[in-house]
Amino acid sequence: MARRTTAGAVRGARRPEVRLPPLRPYGGTGLEPDGDYDGLEFADADLRGQDGSGARFMDCALTGCALDETALRRARLLDSVLTGVRGVGTDLAEATLRDVELVDARLGGTQAHGAVLERVLVRSGKIDYLNLRGARLKDVVFEGCVLAEPDFGGARLERVAFVGCALTGADLSAATLTDVDLRGAAPLEVARGVARLAGAVISPGQLLDLAPVLAAELGVRVVGEGA
Repeated sequence: MARRTTAGAVRGARRPEVRLPPLRPYGGTGLEPDGDYDGLEFADADLRGQDGSGARFMDCALTGCALDETALRRARLLDSVLTGVRGVGTDLAEATLRDVELVDARLGGTQAHGAVLERVLVRSGKIDYLNLRGARLKDVVFEGCVLAEPDFGGARLERVAFVGCALTGADLSAATLTDVDLRGAAPLEVARGVARLAGAVISPGQLLDLAPVLAAELGVRVVGEGA
């Protein structure tokens, strides 16, 4: 069961408080593996296919950037804001995002398995087929966005909130949830692993919507009288 501070309340997620310093325009020709980017503004940069594996982004703003097939495996994004980024197949596997705001993103097939997200706000936008298998999420808020078929398989979620967002086709197989607030997800659709909702809080209406999936997961047959 989720730990409560008061009756009926789940511990809330801590949101990031990003205060960017004056930024310098990014003037490079492309990302570099293990690169160090500090206090830079990437405005409408075409980073498609670039390799920034292991790079560190500190106090940076990425605005309107193209991230198709961009390799950011094991990268560290710290105290940064990403606004209006778009791309398919962005690789953030084993990356670290701490004190990050992701706003109005349009992403598909993002690979973030094994990633660590701490104090992250995902606001507005649409993310399809987000792979967070084995990831660790702590103090993460999904607000006003659309998450289509996200994969949380084997992930650990602690103090994660879904606020006014659509969550469809979610895979929670082998996931561990602690203080996860799903009441603001509409619709809330769990394709697999509905039994892993222990540690989450949902609304009475959501419980009714999930009843058929829960019954199937538990092997309960629901048959009308006289059938």
